[in-house]
Amino acid sequence: MQVHEGIGGQVAKKRGLWADIQRERARRQRLEQQAYRASMQAAAKAKRERARAERAAAQRAAANERERKKLYGESRKAEAAECAADVQSLIDELDSVLTAGTQRRNEIIFESLKRSFQPPPFDPAGLDAPLPGAPQWASFAPRPPGAFGRLIGREARYEREEAIARQAYEKERTRYEAADAERRRKLTERYSAYQEWISGKAREVEEYNAEIDEFERSVRSGDSDAVARFFTLVLDASLFPETFPHRTRVIYRPEARELVVEYELPSQEVIPTTRDFRYMPGNDEIKALPRPPKEIKERYARLVAQVTLRVLHDVFSADLAHLVETASFNGHVSTKDKATGQPIRPCLISAGVSKELFSTFVLTDLDPVACLKRINALVSPHPYELEAVRPMVDFEALLSQYKFVEGIDAVAGLDSRPDLLAMTPTEFEHLTRQLFEAMGMKSWVTQPSKDDGVDAVAVNEDPVFGGICIIQAKRYSKAVGIESVRALAGVMEDKHATKGILVTTSWVGDDSRAFAARHGRIQLIECEELVYLCKEHLGLDVLISLPKPPPRRRR
Repeated sequence: MQVHEGIGGQVAKKRGLWADIQRERARRQRLEQQAYRASMQAAAKAKRERARAERAAAQRAAANERERKKLYGESRKAEAAECAADVQSLIDELDSVLTAGTQRRNEIIFESLKRSFQPPPFDPAGLDAPLPGAPQWASFAPRPPGAFGRLIGREARYEREEAIARQAYEKERTRYEAADAERRRKLTERYSAYQEWISGKAREVEEYNAEIDEFERSVRSGDSDAVARFFTLVLDASLFPETFPHRTRVIYRPEARELVVEYELPSQEVIPTTRDFRYMPGNDEIKALPRPPKEIKERYARLVAQVTLRVLHDVFSADLAHLVETASFNGHVSTKDKATGQPIRPCLISAGVSKELFSTFVLTDLDPVACLKRINALVSPHPYELEAVRPMVDFEALLSQYKFVEGIDAVAGLDSRPDLLAMTPTEFEHLTRQLFEAMGMKSWVTQPSKDDGVDAVAVNEDPVFGGICIIQAKRYSKAVGIESVRALAGVMEDKHATKGILVTTSWVGDDSRAFAARHGRIQLIECEELVYLCKEHLGLDVLISLPKPPPRRRR
């Protein structure tokens, strides 16, 4: 049996392609979700701030104490209404899980999976300009004798001085020409390396795109492994609320033309337990009103039904080659047994439906719970209480016959956050590049590194503090030694860089910090600041799972 994982696993050629595709799709999904939510949150925040400013202005303009108290009470009621609106917004998002999925065609366009390469302009690092200070004979030539000097016979002395000056001039000119020849040699060498790098990148993109073409041919021919990968991409790209786990396993049975999906359902905690907020003027408190337990359970059962139909819709709507006649769905939830505290993963729903029957459903108008009865789904009688059902199709039993493909969690990782130490060197390089590009760096050229770090030459376009910048990134779990800081200083000198940045997932020692301070143009970014910068510039809440906390800095 061959197992395919999202990130990690074996580094075979096809698996590497699969991991690259998954990561790129996950990245696009995160950006799309973040942009949408950021726009919605910004609009809501602006509206609230305007309302608060208007209320504050009204209180300041109040004529007397009685009117001020009245306006204060109205302001507190408005705060309670804002809290209630937040809860209702979440409820509306959960209620629209199914209908939101029908508003966009969740189709994978193979052409969009391909890469393109636009080489950055060649950076001569100042080697394209002739060296300054070319020797001029006028600067060496002695002053010729005047009329009086010629009368007293100083021509011979002048000739001796001119011969000495000529010798000095020729020596300096020879030295300058040798130095300028060395400059031209370095420029030629640098340009050759640049051309070689461009050729290598172009070949890499060409090979990757050829593999995408092969992947498409395999999917359209009905290869079980390729089809399972394809539909895993489809389900990974489907946009669900941010709190959903969004994890899948997929098997394709070509002889039955059946796709079997094992899906991770959201836990019961996604349903808000608060129904409303009320302002209590007696004690000047905003009180949360609980949602009735019966309503919570009914909403969770309805949500499970929506997710099931949404996944089935995503499968059938993306079936570009008409490979799937039947789709089976098993929905599990990962939680803990309330009686024992042990982790459990009960199956709360199991459904199977033909494409022909599913195509007759009008998903925007039906009742999801009633629809599950229509397709004879096995549904937990009490999903909120985690009462399990037996799956119609045993996913584990199929593993001995078919390859399965596991999706990746596009919005979460360890501790619900991506762990930088769990990234591959290539992933960490991409993250580092995205971070510094978001901070204003341009013309990024990555140099090969032997220690899983990123040595990059970038350009800061700031008109005052800009220039060439060397970025060295160390994906370490232990302290970065002073030799790395010294090496960075050496690269800066070689590249004529105005600034050097060492960024690490761990920390640097006091000696490294002192060296950087003496150098004056080296900046150190350690684990805590790296986490902050990812949040500030990329909107990513990341984790660095160091085996032990970094030492406290000496003050």
